[in-house]
Amino acid sequence: MVGEKIRELRTAQNFTLSELGQELGISHQQLQKYETGTNRLSAGMLASVARVLRVPIAELFQDAEGGTPDKRDPVTEARARCHTLIDRTSSVAKLESMAKVLRALSSD
Repeated sequence: MVGEKIRELRTAQNFTLSELGQELGISHQQLQKYETGTNRLSAGMLASVARVLRVPIAELFQDAEGGTPDKRDPVTEARARCHTLIDRTSSVAKLESMAKVLRALSSD
């Protein structure tokens, strides 16, 4: 169940196996084993996955029907997607451009 949720969150945030694995410091093969349930995740790895995907740890245990509390609202989801894009950008010039666009959009 946890592995399926990680895959769902990873794809929703447009992470490839390799990209998320790199962020977590593991191989894409190891991440795939976590997602398929072949290997179990340690508590520390659960915390790392939640941090990188910007979700509460409890959300990793939420089933497909939303069977646990802590349902995220659309604003939180949109912020998480923005943060993911920003966190994956290493170019100062691109980050400055992103900041200008965000400033322009926020001055409504």
